[in-house]
Amino acid sequence: TAEGFVFRVDMRLRPFGDSGPLAMSFSALEEYYQSQGREWERYAMIKARPIAGDPQEGAELMALLRPFVYRRYLDFSAFESLRDLKLQIEREIARKGHQDNIKLGPGGIREVEFIGQAFQLVRGGREPALRQRELQRILARLAELSLLPAYIAASLNQAYRFLRRTENRLQMVRDGQVHRLPAEEQERVRLAFAMGFADWAAFERELRRHRRLVHEHFQQVFSAPQATDQETVPEQDELDDLCAGSVAAEQEAEVLRRHGYTDPEETARWLENLRSGSAMRFAGQRGRAQLRRLLPLLLHAAAEQEHPDETFVRLARLLETIAGRTTYLTLLLESPMALSQLVRLCGASAWLADMLARHPVLLDELLDPRSLYRPMARETLERELEEQFRALPPDDLEQQMDALRHFQQMAVLRVAAADITGALPLMVVSDELTEIAEVVLRKVLQIAWAIMVGKHGEPGYRRGKRRLSAGFCIIAYGKLGGIELGYGSDLDLVFLHGGTGDEQHTDGAKPIHNEQFFARLGQRIIHMLETLTPAGVLYEVDMRLRPSGGAGQLVPNVEAFADYQQQEAWTWEHQALVRARPVAGEPAIAERFVEIRRAVLARPRDRQELRTAVRDMRARMRQELGSRAVGRFDLKQDPGGIADIEFMVQYGLLAWSRDHPELLEYTDNMRLLDGFAQARLLPPEDVACLQEAYKAYRARVHRLSLQGKTAAVDEGELGEERACVTRIWQRLMED
Repeated sequence: TAEGFVFRVDMRLRPFGDSGPLAMSFSALEEYYQSQGREWERYAMIKARPIAGDPQEGAELMALLRPFVYRRYLDFSAFESLRDLKLQIEREIARKGHQDNIKLGPGGIREVEFIGQAFQLVRGGREPALRQRELQRILARLAELSLLPAYIAASLNQAYRFLRRTENRLQMVRDGQVHRLPAEEQERVRLAFAMGFADWAAFERELRRHRRLVHEHFQQVFSAPQATDQETVPEQDELDDLCAGSVAAEQEAEVLRRHGYTDPEETARWLENLRSGSAMRFAGQRGRAQLRRLLPLLLHAAAEQEHPDETFVRLARLLETIAGRTTYLTLLLESPMALSQLVRLCGASAWLADMLARHPVLLDELLDPRSLYRPMARETLERELEEQFRALPPDDLEQQMDALRHFQQMAVLRVAAADITGALPLMVVSDELTEIAEVVLRKVLQIAWAIMVGKHGEPGYRRGKRRLSAGFCIIAYGKLGGIELGYGSDLDLVFLHGGTGDEQHTDGAKPIHNEQFFARLGQRIIHMLETLTPAGVLYEVDMRLRPSGGAGQLVPNVEAFADYQQQEAWTWEHQALVRARPVAGEPAIAERFVEIRRAVLARPRDRQELRTAVRDMRARMRQELGSRAVGRFDLKQDPGGIADIEFMVQYGLLAWSRDHPELLEYTDNMRLLDGFAQARLLPPEDVACLQEAYKAYRARVHRLSLQGKTAAVDEGELGEERACVTRIWQRLMED
């Protein structure tokens, strides 16, 4: 108007820019960002917020935009996109001679913003704390999350405040969008005085200090670590040429052999498959360019491993899996640390390489070796899992199941990484894997219980005039119960519910009988554990150890369980009870189970009958499960192996616990053997032999599992341990 304007309005950030409609429906907006949204629009949307209109619809709009801005995975393509955008800005500044622009120039406001917003785009989908619009808060969060050192975050914040105050003083003079430093002496003195400095020289020194610091940190964050123009040493040139297809086919094997590859023909075949096979065809233009940059890096790195051929083949299989997902290719190109850890782990373990190929989202865990090789304690596991669930919709079971799987895979990856580097002893590895499973089981039970109670109310029963709650408990048997879980182990479980009385039903709007409630609860728990989702399977579950096996109730009453164990259970079921313990659920039922276990295991027994029953069961197992390969020793099932030790421990507890109730405190073989020695039930030298053999066998099984191999070795291997176990078996179980 004649009196000026209220605000200048820029509508160019709307979909399709100047050619797009001024207003769009939410569905049209969502379609645009899903199909055509560009990286710079993600960057712009970080600061978007509703400022007028219906608050509920505003919240709906922000929820609609969130998946576009903040991806569920770590999106390292943001670094490349922002790097390119900054390069365009720098070229424009150089062309126009705007090096003194405190917003767009080197070390200016935009570089601080890019640092914070790059981490938001990369990690905001996984870290809700980064979904904010205020840059200073973002810098503080980056320090809290250890994504930036605290001193760097603080110095960037100080520089940002200084630059913003400078911008403010510049724009106060003419009330305009001014970002260039003044050239006239009078304007310079005015700006310096407004900023609290005695003269221009003092102000300029401080300004240069802040801008230099910002630009240095910007370069560290955004430098292209795997740049295509990086220098290579002469002896690496021929491997680069090999990856580029510049080496004659008949010379490829010789080139690979010179660099330490012992099966160069097979490696060359895989290399050719990556260069021209399906992975390259389906990768897309950007993916093909990234693959071409990755191949020589991986070929060089694999050559440094103990078994370069196997390492490269494992890496090649992984590349085939992720070739069409440029996010993961970008992660490896952007992070030399992740790339080096990937090669190291694939070189050490076929099982880990396969795990990463099946679940490439775990590549995110390779970014920080400080956490990768440091498994989390139980309290940290629980806290980490709860933090992940706080970011999930409470009623989205599919997302919760995927989150559980990713959490479990991440935690197991850390254990395996620490294991193969020797950072964890064998017994601690099993402890860690057991704790992961227990934390997961408790969370699964919590989710399943909430769903069932939400539908039908709390299960309960009446005793006299009082209505009491009927609880639920998960009992672990086998390796989980014995605190000896291994990689890929399934879970032997038994479910129990409590409460015997009148009116056994739930108290909700749709009441059902307690038996029906608990059966459905058990089925839901198994479904959550075993269902194959895009994130894989959580755990395989074996429920055959419940009373009457597969023909029995899925969730028996705890008192019915007690009657079965006392009246009907076979000796082998009592053997299984040796390694049983509660791991999740109602404490009162857990305590009752412990009482039942102690009473059953400590009952009077005829030792000769017991020895015969245990020995006969072991003979059937050897016949059905033992190694049939000539010259091979099955570490678990062959005579003198793990099962022999376990059966001797089970026999000992069933035979001796009545007179030595202190033995009933434990469910793991190592501490039970310690108890036998302390009670002088076995000679110390026999206990030492069994413990050393048990540890040696299990360590070998762990190593073979990490290599993706079965638990069998040449029959001459571990011969002393096998002979010792066999002698003790003959003396204790056969004489």
